[in-house]
Amino acid sequence: MQKLDVAILGATGAVGQRFIQLLEGHPWFRVCEVVGSHRSAGKPYAEAARWILNDNPPASAAGLTVKALDDPLQSPLVFSALPKEAAITRELALAEAGHVVCTNASANRMLADVPLLLPEVNAEHLGLLDVQRRKRGWNGGALIANSNCTVMPVVMALKPLTKYGIRRLHLVSEQAVSGAGYPGLSSMDMIDNILPYVPGDESKMETESLKMLGSFDGDGIRALDMVVSATCTRVPVIDGHLINISVELDEGPALASIIDDWVAWRAADPIPALPSAPAYPLQYLDQVDRPQPRRDRDAGHGMQTSIGRLRECPILGYKFAALSHNTVRGAAGCSILNAELAAVEGYIEGFHAVETAQAL
Repeated sequence: MQKLDVAILGATGAVGQRFIQLLEGHPWFRVCEVVGSHRSAGKPYAEAARWILNDNPPASAAGLTVKALDDPLQSPLVFSALPKEAAITRELALAEAGHVVCTNASANRMLADVPLLLPEVNAEHLGLLDVQRRKRGWNGGALIANSNCTVMPVVMALKPLTKYGIRRLHLVSEQAVSGAGYPGLSSMDMIDNILPYVPGDESKMETESLKMLGSFDGDGIRALDMVVSATCTRVPVIDGHLINISVELDEGPALASIIDDWVAWRAADPIPALPSAPAYPLQYLDQVDRPQPRRDRDAGHGMQTSIGRLRECPILGYKFAALSHNTVRGAAGCSILNAELAAVEGYIEGFHAVETAQAL
């Protein structure tokens, strides 16, 4: 099949580099345009990007000339790793111009007509694009967001438990330094230290989870009715966000039943067959000291959520830990999976859905 051309906004940054890395060799998409700051514009990508991932920039992207943010784009599919300030207007302008924009930026993710998509959890929210296009008058364009990287493992772990009724949630995060981007925090702040404050993330944890676990009623998202309290901390780990979760359920299932729910949980078709989807969205680790970032962040090529330490909580009833790779599952990898789902569901013009379905 002929691959779909894609552009990456913020391509020289940490998440932009992860997009470049994950899209190398993708069976459906190919990177044709890279967009950076005015300082980077006009330079070859390999020169403009200070590569911070393993190995080197893929040869397919290294020679691409970096475009400025306001340059016109030809690719029908755009991935955004822009800072919030730049994303606010540029993402909407590109969607209005007919591009499908899958964004990791926080700027527009809580807009009422923007799906905050995690395919295994809320694929039906993709139907919000029909509302978005109708209300905004967009012809072929769309804006799809993925959530804050810290709330991602929380929502993944909670989805199989929604049948019991989720009443209250208490969250304490231990977030990797890569979540702050590059160069991020100073070594004097992080070595031999933990920062008990991550700007903006606590409010995102407390609101985005309600939207993602909510229901689509054909016109909008009805948020899940639960109370969430979050504390976010930064720890001296490179990649992998670990969240300690306490939850109160309306029903009182046995611990073994909850573990069975996690292990047995699968996404509905066509999600399991999408190129970036993990074979098993969740894994439960029986070891008393797992999950751990260094040992478990790359599970399922970085797309799987690892859960462990389920036990009784004397306050809320249940408590456990959940971990995911923050720049893969929590950022670029989720945006790519969102685009794959949008493509097979017919929301991206120029993508040959019939040919792809046969390949699946």
